[in-house]
Amino acid sequence: MGTTRRRKHAKKANGSRLAERALAGPRRRRAARPADLGLTPREFAILKRLSTPAKIQAFLNTIPINHEIGGETVLSVREVLRQRRAHCIEGAMLAAAALWANGDPPLVMHLDCDTSDYPHVIALFRRGGAWGAISKTNGTPLRYRDPIYRSLRELALSYFHEYYNKRGHKTLRSYSMSFDLRRIEAAEWVTASKSCWKTHDRITELRHFPLITARQERLLTRRDPFERKAGKIVEYPRPAT
Repeated sequence: MGTTRRRKHAKKANGSRLAERALAGPRRRRAARPADLGLTPREFAILKRLSTPAKIQAFLNTIPINHEIGGETVLSVREVLRQRRAHCIEGAMLAAAALWANGDPPLVMHLDCDTSDYPHVIALFRRGGAWGAISKTNGTPLRYRDPIYRSLRELALSYFHEYYNKRGHKTLRSYSMSFDLRRIEAAEWVTASKSCWKTHDRITELRHFPLITARQERLLTRRDPFERKAGKIVEYPRPAT
């Protein structure tokens, strides 16, 4: 049910405590300056106005989904602002940049799934010690999460029931440790004019942690017909060709 188009699935790793503690990269909470991001004053001002996670999510919701009509993309933050389109990882990078501009670390997390579906990427934030998420998606599932989750595992599991393929099979299988995008040069994900495949690969190659066992997977039921029908609602329909 995710919208990362390239079906690159992550290698799995055992254990979950490391992921729940991990805040990859620097722990400083200094707000980014325009020079840190490489953006123009006008571009930076857009991000600066998105001063809360809720405002960031509302802004992302106004950006049409990137249907990748001309081929697969991983648009940088600048290109999302310019082209006014985004899918999940593109929205997550913009959200992370806006968080950083307003004093939060630019954290993202990769949700991996069965090979019959597409992975998903979300931006992370914390309030009062609890995790929340900002998410760009075209349907009703896999959207914003309020900061009420005690661990990254809890947050990832909140997406489990909604994460399914076209046949109604629940497909979410693992989640990554959080990744601080300050570990990557801003030129690679904020201002790049070409698709940010290097950033995409850094995120998908993070260490991942399983959400369910093989026995639990065998017990999973399919989404019922009513749920599947409701799940077909989209915010931005694909243009007629």
